[in-house]
Amino acid sequence: MESRAAIAALLVSLLLDGCADTSLDRFERTLAARDSATLALKDWCTAKGIGDPAHISANPVRNDDAPLPSDALDLLRVDDAANLNYRHVRLDCGGVTLSQAHNWFVPARLTPQMNTALHQTDTPFGKVVAPLRFTRQRLAALRGRAEGCPQGTILSHRAILYLPDGSPISLVVECYQAAALDIPTDAGRR
Repeated sequence: MESRAAIAALLVSLLLDGCADTSLDRFERTLAARDSATLALKDWCTAKGIGDPAHISANPVRNDDAPLPSDALDLLRVDDAANLNYRHVRLDCGGVTLSQAHNWFVPARLTPQMNTALHQTDTPFGKVVAPLRFTRQRLAALRGRAEGCPQGTILSHRAILYLPDGSPISLVVECYQAAALDIPTDAGRR
């Protein structure tokens, strides 16, 4: 598994060094290359030299909950909002806030250990649920700030995460921050 991460980071690094397009273009390609935003952000941090080694942590954002999207129950195939849990976090790496994520998820479709980890640790959702081998379907992408995203958002994504049997486990709204692009290529390598 780590060798896959190293290969992915190397590929991202080669893309970063060899392309004449914008940093935002490269960042978007990095995100699109993975079903897990957590792994994509780790690849980005590794390629940009953020953190040594790159480690993504999910730090809770308190007292700033987003309202449940009007289509969430249908998208997640649940009858009632009581069947959902909500997690709002900042995803940080090497002291840099890369994104804020709003995550409505179906705890009944996760293991008890996963639910405990999501409530009691700073482990990102994607890393906690990785053993489920989920896939991601992007519903929307916007360059700029979508509704519910904080100032400084340069890219907004909305996506559903699915189990291999097609059951949805999570609706996410991800607000990627300008700070993720403001890092010099050699940051953290001194």
